[in-house]
Amino acid sequence: MKKRIIALLAACSLVLSLAGCGQTGASSSAGVSGSFTGTAKGMGGDVTVTLTLENSVITGCEAEGKDETPGIGDKAIEQVTADIVKNNSVEVDAIAGATITSDAVKAAAAAALAAAGLDAADYAGGAGSAEPAGDTTYDADVVVVGAGGAGMTAAITAADAGKKVIVLESQALVGGNSVRATGGLNAAETEAQQKNTFEEAAGVEKTLAAAKAYADNETITQLAAQVQKQWDAYQAAPEGYFDSVELMELDTMIGGKGINDPALVATLCEGSAPAIDWLAGIGIEMPSVSSFGGASVKRIHRPLDAEGKVVSVGSYMIPKLEENMTSRGVQLLTQTTANALLTDESGAVTGVEATDKNGNTVTVNAKAVVLATGGFGANLEMVEQYAPQLKGFMTTNAPGILGQGIEMAVAAGAATVDMDQIQIHPTVQADTAALITEGLRGDGAILVNAEGKRFVDEVGTRDVVSAAEIAQTGSYSWLVVDQKMADASSVIQGYISKGYTVTGNTAEELAAAAGMDEAAFATTLETWNGYVKAGSDPEFGRTSFAEPLDTAPYYAIKVTAGVHHTMGGLVIDTSAAVLNENGEAIPGLYAAGEVTGGVHGANRLGGNAVSDFTVFGRIAGESAAAFVG
Repeated sequence: MKKRIIALLAACSLVLSLAGCGQTGASSSAGVSGSFTGTAKGMGGDVTVTLTLENSVITGCEAEGKDETPGIGDKAIEQVTADIVKNNSVEVDAIAGATITSDAVKAAAAAALAAAGLDAADYAGGAGSAEPAGDTTYDADVVVVGAGGAGMTAAITAADAGKKVIVLESQALVGGNSVRATGGLNAAETEAQQKNTFEEAAGVEKTLAAAKAYADNETITQLAAQVQKQWDAYQAAPEGYFDSVELMELDTMIGGKGINDPALVATLCEGSAPAIDWLAGIGIEMPSVSSFGGASVKRIHRPLDAEGKVVSVGSYMIPKLEENMTSRGVQLLTQTTANALLTDESGAVTGVEATDKNGNTVTVNAKAVVLATGGFGANLEMVEQYAPQLKGFMTTNAPGILGQGIEMAVAAGAATVDMDQIQIHPTVQADTAALITEGLRGDGAILVNAEGKRFVDEVGTRDVVSAAEIAQTGSYSWLVVDQKMADASSVIQGYISKGYTVTGNTAEELAAAAGMDEAAFATTLETWNGYVKAGSDPEFGRTSFAEPLDTAPYYAIKVTAGVHHTMGGLVIDTSAAVLNENGEAIPGLYAAGEVTGGVHGANRLGGNAVSDFTVFGRIAGESAAAFVG
């Protein structure tokens, strides 16, 4: 432990001079008292920690890291600073999924101790935590396993139905993969859509043409016929913004290669607009509507900050869902990993057995269980088991997304579907595995290869774009935006502050910074801007256009493909009940979100994951509450 503190101090010394650490206070024979400050490099920028000491005992710890990832880094800061005070130690546990920020807080705290003239190694043991409480048992109406978007939505819904709800979360922080979502929520026929001018006729025509390749798929054929009638009627008397539930279903089915469960797709799309309204009712607003890969029209709904700039949907939603859950009296047990479902003699699910951070057994007896544990995208061995071709890929998934929920349910008799359908995302920052939102492409960004040339329709489905990218030199590409886009998006500004971008005041300067051919990239940019003005892309057939990329400076992010979403999982019906191998509902067991399969087929459309966890999270909570009675 002493070596770890020395290492933290060494890391800190790289980013600050201890002589520059702020300090106020005095030393006496009883020890040092006062406030002392240190700084270290975090995920997005500097993290500054101020320690309050009384006779050399840490009595207060405040930290600031304004560039740390919202919903992840800021939560880690809150937890780690509290632990430092609690344990009188700078050697406390890092928060899984926010290790860089956690270590920055600890290094900055170590530097603050040094500024006070104290040896940080003396603060390696601390006061220690309380003795383990031992095995515990809880009783609830509904227990929800997983505190991501689906789990918290289900918990809120069940609590609103008057049920006692307990939520188990394996990690120290809530959010799972949901807090990492950067895009938005797909929804059809919403009021927010109607505020847009309809300019996506080519997108609708492209989808109707694509449907012809699925002539043997009855669902796609019927949906295409319905959409064609709707489209013909709209063209005859255009009014408002054109979209329909059936068009969203058609996009989702085509994106999933037609292997989706049509009933689940219909439930998803029919529930999407009500999901927007429900979220607004609990203080989660998504007024901005834009284009996203695989969607015929502008359908992805995104939140805005106070300045009207687009923000990441996950870091916006998750704290608000947690606040709503807390205000309803839902009990949350973090760092508590579910291991097995409890069942009675008939096979009905009656609760969950879990393990807390101290190794104690936690038993929750309940009348209904909702599984919302996510998929298995962070379990790279499991990924390789089902998709050997993905061996060696990086992942965008949160550390707790390991497939435990699927395994628990299978042990209780549940069926699975599409387990080999694993999505890779084409825009994962090549050095850090940070997810770069597809929304940038929807808002007008382009992808160019190492030679500085476009190579694909950037707003195609993720599987198509990823495959095209992997085929390029080095299996990477550069995502290009301009200052106009950056000014409108706090998300892009975050990427810039985190050091993900290279920049240039001209196309040639940007190309030089990225190592691309300067003349080739300049020609690519000029050609693309011409396509935008003409509203036509004869090279790759892109139909989604925004503004030309013509405002310097220009920025580029090096991106590659990474494991992003597992489409396969537990078989559920439209009530979110988990089914066994015979297609029968397992009494008392429900599931929502990425732990389930069948909704997305062979490929999930960007923006449909947030729709999925909101729509089916609500349904799971309602169904569990109704089962309890």
